[in-house]
Amino acid sequence: MKRIIFDLLKYNSEFRIGVFLILIVMCMAGLSFFSPYPPNDVFVVPPDAPPSADYWLGTTSRGQDVFWQLSIAIRNTLAFGLLVALLSRVISIVVGLSSGYLGGWVDRVLMAINDTFIVIPLFPILILFYFVLRDSMSTILLAVIMSSLGWAYDSRLIRSVAMSLKTREFTGTSVFSGMTIFEILRREHLPYVLPIIFSTTLNNMNWSIGLEVTLAVLGFMDINTPTIGGMIYWANQHTAIVAGIWWWITFPVLTVVATFVGLYLIAVSINEYIDPRSRLSRMGGGQS
Repeated sequence: MKRIIFDLLKYNSEFRIGVFLILIVMCMAGLSFFSPYPPNDVFVVPPDAPPSADYWLGTTSRGQDVFWQLSIAIRNTLAFGLLVALLSRVISIVVGLSSGYLGGWVDRVLMAINDTFIVIPLFPILILFYFVLRDSMSTILLAVIMSSLGWAYDSRLIRSVAMSLKTREFTGTSVFSGMTIFEILRREHLPYVLPIIFSTTLNNMNWSIGLEVTLAVLGFMDINTPTIGGMIYWANQHTAIVAGIWWWITFPVLTVVATFVGLYLIAVSINEYIDPRSRLSRMGGGQS
């Protein structure tokens, strides 16, 4: 994995741009731990102040410093996206590797379940869960629900790789050496799908962050927990654009756009690296 990152940094400008954007966003999130204001306190600074030397990104109508509120919001949003991505990766890895290697009725059953999740309309289902579990809905519970719904596409991709690995000579050698199925999948097959897992993790983070922002803007989340969507929700509630408080919406939108673009560029770069022809073309025919 270190060699892959080194090659991408050296030869792929899109990857460098993506890493640069994500580093900026992560630095912003890291600053949240030094915030002088509690995240949910209001009217701790003068309201509706434009960007200035005292308040770099201005203040909100709720008396919150946009800079510090944004740092906390992007930290929570990134943590939410990462949690959803990691939980869904576990499901997609288990289903994809098991289905591809075992084949037969196990493959048919797992892929039938997989395809069922593919055709489920996710957004209406999430809204339904919100109304059913409104009193107990939390960020963690929403992350678990989204991760349970967001693994199907990626498990099919992992399955296709596992099916090709099953026919390789080293897999047969592993079977004859007495390795268990779990050991073969973990030690022999998993390393081959790690680049794909990393790429799909980034795509899944984009998907989950986008849904989180959408649900929060519509008020279908815990709006008292600072997130990017929550900031935009409160800005809309106070008609920030109409009132001329443009900075309340502009900076959260720019931050989440930078996050989307950064994650997308990194994921696309890794997908290009996985394809040998694209990788060799990018490197000028150098060693892969």
